Amino acid sequence: SGTSGNLSVGPDDLSDLDDPNSGDLLRLPSNWITDWRRLFDFGSAGRTDLAVPAVEFNVAKRIDTLLVDPLTTLPTGTFEGRGKPAPPPLHRNLAFRNLARAGMVELATGPQLAAQMGIRPLTEQQIVDGAGGARLTGLTAAERAELVAHTPLWFYILREAEVNANHPGLLTGVGGRLVAEVFHRSIDGSRISIIREPGWRPTLPAHRAGSFTMADLLLFAFENDANRLNPLGDGPLPAAGGGPRP
Repeated sequence: SGTSGNLSVGPDDLSDLDDPNSGDLLRLPSNWITDWRRLFDFGSAGRTDLAVPAVEFNVAKRIDTLLVDPLTTLPTGTFEGRGKPAPPPLHRNLAFRNLARAGMVELATGPQLAAQMGIRPLTEQQIVDGAGGARLTGLTAAERAELVAHTPLWFYILREAEVNANHPGLLTGVGGRLVAEVFHRSIDGSRISIIREPGWRPTLPAHRAGSFTMADLLLFAFENDANRLNPLGDGPLPAAGGGPRP
């Protein structure tokens, strides 16, 4: 919402983008809508007319221990909202916030969960040096030993993905198990799920028999209408309340 920053800044002047007390737009503009063509491959679902050039496809960045610059300076409005003082600069760093929160709620460390799950732990070299990510240089022997023995869970999961030799940048080990268990538990706890009816198969139309993808679901939900999957078209956005498309 607009309480996290100014959503009505001009196209050239971004000086007040980080100021939650400026601007009067409190909700996201209605033309900040999803262009589904950029998120899912409709070509694989038989709709090559909905496929966008590779350079326009919104692919996820690899998971590693590096942060893009905006995440080192989060908007002031993500803390207290309007009318509140700005937090100290360090508190606006996502890495600091994640590590501090983990300590506050006493999360288990990466090595602890690896042992609990029976997963081969990262080596000392993998934790400290990684593979093209953050290099933890300048540590004393005591600090290095402490880090290796009690690696914060968030950092550990990022490092696992970074050093994933088979699929670099993808979750694996502890991180992959945690995410999988969250989804599995949600399905398992539902009264209506494939766990309750293991013989169930999708009956909605799909491009390939025996396969039902997110693109198939979106085509069905939006009645195969290209204008509904991409309501803004490919032209420039309106000037008022305009902004980047997802």
